[in-house]
Amino acid sequence: MTDATAAAETRISHSLDQHAEVVAATREALIPAIARLGLTVRAALAAGNKVMLCGNGGSAADAQHISAELIGRFKKERGPLGAIALTTDSSILTCVGNDYSFDDIFSRQVLGLGRPGDVLIGISTSGNSANVINAMAAAEQRQCVTVALVGRDGGKLAPLAQQAIIVPSNDTARIQEMHIMIGHMMCDFLED
Repeated sequence: MTDATAAAETRISHSLDQHAEVVAATREALIPAIARLGLTVRAALAAGNKVMLCGNGGSAADAQHISAELIGRFKKERGPLGAIALTTDSSILTCVGNDYSFDDIFSRQVLGLGRPGDVLIGISTSGNSANVINAMAAAEQRQCVTVALVGRDGGKLAPLAQQAIIVPSNDTARIQEMHIMIGHMMCDFLED
């Protein structure tokens, strides 16, 4: 084994150890909050409402991933569940970003699409993304149920949400890994 191989394997092992620690901490702290999320989304969908998701960067990818699992399928064949990632329409994102502000790219969509009883899931590892915070305020205005999927200390976003799931980590990569895992757990719950 070369020194480079040994160093790579050590680094990978360290990342897996960190991941396992955050999974264990999430199990300890967040099972009730994740169950509440699943029940909230199930009730909204059963009432004919939809789920809107938003975030930036990796969190935008998570919003799209979770939305795709709901519209498509997670594990079981079933009908589509109403979900939309507010991160996907490049014309809306660039129009609003250019004509108004990047901070308004999600809130304008929530104001246009959100209806009472819909669920907005705002995803932000720091909890301080201005455009996600603005979307949360717009969702409140539209009488949507608001959920913050965050990390660290929850940032400014967590206290604005009706439900906040704060991953117990300060590491962006580990927080993102748990966000998609929580999304998968929600999808699994909804299909069960």
